[in-house]
Amino acid sequence: MTATFKKWFYLIVLSLIWGSSYILIKKGLVGLTPLQLGSVRILMTTVILAIFGWKQLKKIPFSSWKWIVFTGFFGTFFPSYLFAFAETVIDSSVAAVLNGMTPLFTLILGIVVFKSELKWSKTLGVLIGFGGTLILVSNEFSINSGSDSWYALLVVIAAFCYSINVNVIKYKLQGVSALGIALGNFLAILIPALVVLFISNFSWTSVIADSTVSRSLGYIFVLAFFGTALAKVMFNELVSISSPVFSISITYLLPIVAIGWGILDGETFSLIQWIGCAFILLGVYLVTEKKRLKK
Repeated sequence: MTATFKKWFYLIVLSLIWGSSYILIKKGLVGLTPLQLGSVRILMTTVILAIFGWKQLKKIPFSSWKWIVFTGFFGTFFPSYLFAFAETVIDSSVAAVLNGMTPLFTLILGIVVFKSELKWSKTLGVLIGFGGTLILVSNEFSINSGSDSWYALLVVIAAFCYSINVNVIKYKLQGVSALGIALGNFLAILIPALVVLFISNFSWTSVIADSTVSRSLGYIFVLAFFGTALAKVMFNELVSISSPVFSISITYLLPIVAIGWGILDGETFSLIQWIGCAFILLGVYLVTEKKRLKK
């Protein structure tokens, strides 16, 4: 398998997996609170990764652990709860489109921190992408008046966390096993997740007593296995063989998959939301296109 084929294979598969994760979060929230969902997702993923990747931990250089802990929180811990809280108010399809800000944030961080060159097409892409996000966020403000409208911004914050994560993995963890990074990430956030789960008053007896809770846990297990454990390893590998901006351009296809699932689940997607979606995808395209041509 050539490196080019591998990159595009990972990109497409990850788009399908992560594009489906938003509807799984929505289904999981039927029987779980956001804090419970985020914590259970982390616990399940840690166990899954530990089964397959325990031997990879000894291969991680000691100097890399501080960055693994850092990316554990910004790449998984914070986004897990931010998306769970956001989807208690906004549709899963809207959350997926708003996550399209990640490539734009990734580019901006690359320029500010790593002094990457910014050309006019990328500047235009950043502006168009932000415009699309403002359209979607303002639409959420009009639908959800009061404090609830701010839930859309939680996804934007999560997107920023993802952009920090991908840049750090690329520039600080190059050469470290993708599976080792993934397992290290989850071991680093395991105890905080357990604390959050304890605070959330989650009862394991409810899994047996309440079919709604057990069904929600089933959705979260699928999310943990495919959308977090498997996808996390694949994404780390993708970052190692490509650029940060190309890696995160997964958001080209991700909203399409999520919108499809949302429509099948009865969600509506208005004209103004389609316009916002188009602006974000156009912005992402302009930001990443030059990078791919250069390669």
